[in-house]
Amino acid sequence: MSEQALRLGTRRSKLAMAQSGQVAEAVSRVTGRPVELVEITTYGDTSRENLAQIGGTGVFVTALREALVRGEVDFAVHSLKDLPTAQPEDLALAAVPVREDVRDVLVARDGLTFAELPDGARVGTGSSRRMAQLNAYARSHGMTIETVAIRGNVDTRIGYVRAGELDAVVLAAAGLSRMGRIDEVTDFLPVDTVLPAPGQGALAIECAAADADLVAALGELDDPFTRAAVTAERSLLAALEAGCSAPVGAFADLLADGQIVKEMRLRGVVGTTDGSTLVHLSTTGPVPETHDQAMSLGRELAVEMLAKGAAGLMGERAL
Repeated sequence: MSEQALRLGTRRSKLAMAQSGQVAEAVSRVTGRPVELVEITTYGDTSRENLAQIGGTGVFVTALREALVRGEVDFAVHSLKDLPTAQPEDLALAAVPVREDVRDVLVARDGLTFAELPDGARVGTGSSRRMAQLNAYARSHGMTIETVAIRGNVDTRIGYVRAGELDAVVLAAAGLSRMGRIDEVTDFLPVDTVLPAPGQGALAIECAAADADLVAALGELDDPFTRAAVTAERSLLAALEAGCSAPVGAFADLLADGQIVKEMRLRGVVGTTDGSTLVHLSTTGPVPETHDQAMSLGRELAVEMLAKGAAGLMGERAL
């Protein structure tokens, strides 16, 4: 008798289906059980409103979590950057697998890089974090760009460039990579230019906290370094009291001496959307060995950023 299939709850977008499919294969390998995808429509998928206006963080997550709590699915896969920073008690973040490329990328007409964009180029993104940093970078390099707020899936966004409505759009490398479309990228934006969203490039695998066997099985896919990094980044975000509508970028990476990982560096940025003011700080400490250590790394940097005026830049968040 074959073991009963595990039901994986996923959003219906092409990107969500691609990343859930990859997780399904991995879960099937570690559990020896078949995995079936259960498609769930979330409010964030059906609403055409601006993300900041419909509640920002959580719009893509709530329906999946409700399906988990009701027992309609056994586990769910989220893009980690979509998860609210507070974890519900009845759900376990069972695994954070090895992270994909964290960078933002440019898909521009005529194969242009960011530096090659003409004066006044129209650059589309749905993210105030990207707008703030791209505008600041352009300003400091004597470029003029116009950032244009857009929504929609990857096809829709790249379609604006193909149709000639925009000169370029900015997307996450991880999403394009998981969809097999990384060859459409015309420029990879280094993290020194644009810090990613907290948790960008990472996936979150969530299940009912009470299902200890499943929590343990899914835990096989957990990458402790990725988990420590995204925990620090999300702790910074939470301590800045930022919804995903606020222009916060954060990235934790490991500093190695040869093959030996010595320290973790956490960088954070918050700014005005027009890029006129940015607070950009970093801190370095021992690689966190516990959840609490990773949390405190993020909190400490947030305190420094707030002291440097970050709070005044957060006024754009939708209440």
